Amino acid sequence: MDSRFVVDSNELTAHLARPARASSVQPAVAIVHGFPTEAGGGINSTRTMPALADLIAAETGFVAMTYASRGVAGSAGDFSLDGWRRDLAGALDFLASEVRCDGIWLIGFGTGGALAVVVAGTDARVRGVAAVAAPADFEDWARNPRKLLLWAREVGVVRDPEFPQRFDRWAAEIRAVRAVDGAGSLGDRSLLVLHGSDDETVPVFDARVLADAHPGADLRIISGAAHHLRHDPRAVAVLLGWLERQRQTLLASTAHRNGPAEPAEA
Repeated sequence: MDSRFVVDSNELTAHLARPARASSVQPAVAIVHGFPTEAGGGINSTRTMPALADLIAAETGFVAMTYASRGVAGSAGDFSLDGWRRDLAGALDFLASEVRCDGIWLIGFGTGGALAVVVAGTDARVRGVAAVAAPADFEDWARNPRKLLLWAREVGVVRDPEFPQRFDRWAAEIRAVRAVDGAGSLGDRSLLVLHGSDDETVPVFDARVLADAHPGADLRIISGAAHHLRHDPRAVAVLLGWLERQRQTLLASTAHRNGPAEPAEA
């Protein structure tokens, strides 16, 4: 189902996939895309995310939502890192208003993975995060914000020639967003860190830094894989398995509180 919601006066596009079978205990997951690698999004485009949401809903029983952040695809506005953070927070509000869910999980790719960890660190509704090929921080961008702005214009996520009105503030947001700090704020909530061993965009060292910041992180390195794990079947299998474990844990905790809700699948 295609939907729309508004954050900071920007109308954002979204896709909501529901499982075919209703359940008395309903988990939900929001999928957060990465920064486009070329005009139109390229291999990491948001256009491929609805298919992933549909797969997750069909295979795991999660309600799955994905959306396009400001400046991306059909969503209004212009890219800023803190703006994308607010978009994710707004997406969680929208998901919670649309679905009666007993817990929300996040799956984020690249930039979206870092933002997912940051937002989860301050939002108790999020029970776990899968950070896929995510940077531990954005220091590389922060060292040359004008180059980032030029690239954002080239790939089409900054469309207004007058944006940003305050470049200094726009640039300061980059250094302020630190996934490594968010990981330390998750407490005992689940963190899956998934990375390719041959990632040419985000060094695998970042995955180890993120995992080290969380006492119970599940670190998975996909041998020979590059940055775009969205289309790597091994990575998708890891994500589906992680979600199924989260669902089983939710079922067990609900049964412990209220009595059996439904039989757990083998």
